[in-house]
Amino acid sequence: MEHKQSSVEQYEKFTWKVENFSRLKNTVCSEPFVLGGYPWRIKLFPKGDKVKNVLSIYLEVMHTANMSEGWDRDVKFKLLLINQLDTSEKISEETSREFSAHYNGWGFKSFIRLTELHDPAKGYIVKDACIFGAEVFVSESTNEKPVNFESQTGHMEVQIPEPKITNQETLSTVSNLACIETSKPADAELGYAAMGKVIYFLNTIKVKDLNEQACKKLQVLWDELDKTKFDLTWLEPQVQSALRIRSYVEKALEVEKLKGNVAVQELKIETLKAKLAAAEINLEIERDLLKAGGIKERDLNSELSIGSWKS
Repeated sequence: MEHKQSSVEQYEKFTWKVENFSRLKNTVCSEPFVLGGYPWRIKLFPKGDKVKNVLSIYLEVMHTANMSEGWDRDVKFKLLLINQLDTSEKISEETSREFSAHYNGWGFKSFIRLTELHDPAKGYIVKDACIFGAEVFVSESTNEKPVNFESQTGHMEVQIPEPKITNQETLSTVSNLACIETSKPADAELGYAAMGKVIYFLNTIKVKDLNEQACKKLQVLWDELDKTKFDLTWLEPQVQSALRIRSYVEKALEVEKLKGNVAVQELKIETLKAKLAAAEINLEIERDLLKAGGIKERDLNSELSIGSWKS
């Protein structure tokens, strides 16, 4: 599938506040978020990614069930660090990249020097917290579908792969009709009119539009044509095939709906994992603070009671 955005570049934005920044170790990732119809996350290296004395930052793709082998997407994006003393000021880097199954993360190894980042006068760290941001514009994507959180309620728009229908053969056969048995010219005219309706229907209807109403219409047209004395053995297989396609379309829609649901659930799981990781970091920080205040490890692991807090 090919997913194209408007020619007008409309960036969508995400903001991420990182608490307890000074206690972060090797890497930390944001919760997954959806921009431009696709799921992402920000990945930070607070002490640099193979580069010393800098902060490294990347935009990463979150994998979902909607991705097919060989997927790729052309993306323009910005990564930002907000100045909390003056929100009009920010560190911002921008680039255009192709994200794919082989290159699912892009960013900046030397985003900001640590001396500048930790300078209190600069305002990038306030109360041991930083605010980062991402702005994303997806210009083109192939072999994947956008993620829609509303897909669980059945509102996800999908495209169905169309099986081959040999409508061109139908047209070429019409000019070679020689098996007509009619007793009156009027009957022949009615027969040709009925046949024209069926052939026109087969050559104009799209597979994805073969719903119950369309199939009923085709059946009525076919029943009308079948009352004539025309030899219809050449046309009947294509009509019956079109009528059977309805079942295929329904099953294909169900498959696409389930894929969308799986993608949403995967994204929610990743979000919960990110929240859990943040909660564990905060728990460890609180544990360290309690230990620094004289609380022993065994007291932390014991049941909460008045007696357990006695020195």
